Amino acid sequence: MATVVDEKDFTKPIIRRKSLSASNDGSLATVVRFGEQGSFIFDEPSAHGGGDQGPTPLTGVLAALCACESVTFSRTAKEMGFDYRGIEYEAAFTIDIRGRLGVKGVVPHFQTVKVEARVSTEASEERLNEVVEETEARCPVFNLIKDAGVRINIVWVRVSDN
Repeated sequence: MATVVDEKDFTKPIIRRKSLSASNDGSLATVVRFGEQGSFIFDEPSAHGGGDQGPTPLTGVLAALCACESVTFSRTAKEMGFDYRGIEYEAAFTIDIRGRLGVKGVVPHFQTVKVEARVSTEASEERLNEVVEETEARCPVFNLIKDAGVRINIVWVRVSDN
C-alpha cells in the first residue's frame, strides 16, 4: 500500500528523487541523458585536450546557478505578489587550476562566482530586495556553492522601462 504524503505538512521531510544517466567514452566529453528532456554533452575546450563538443562541467554548474535562481525567483515572486518581466544574467567564475592538477591544499572548485542579474520590473528597489533575500535563502544551487565556501556575489539590478 502506497503512503500518501501531504505536501502541506512541513513537519516531515518531503523528499523527491530525480535521476539522469551519463556516459564517457574515454575522452574528456561526457554525454548526460535527461530522459524525456533529451541529452547534453559536457566537454573541455580543445586547448585543454577536449573536443569542443559542449561547455565545461564547471560552466554547466554556473549555468545551473542562473537557471536555479530563475526558477526560485519566479516561485518566490509569485508567492510575494511581485511582478516582473524577466531576468538577464551575466556570470563568471574563477578557479585556481592547480587544484584540479593535483596540487595538495588547493581547492579544485570555484574560488569566486560573480553574477549580475538584471530584473525587468516596475516595482521598487525595496520590493526587489525582499524577493531577492528570500530567493537566495531558498535557491538550492546558490546555497550549495555558498556552503562549499566559495565567495559568491550576486548583484541584483532593477531595470525599468520608465
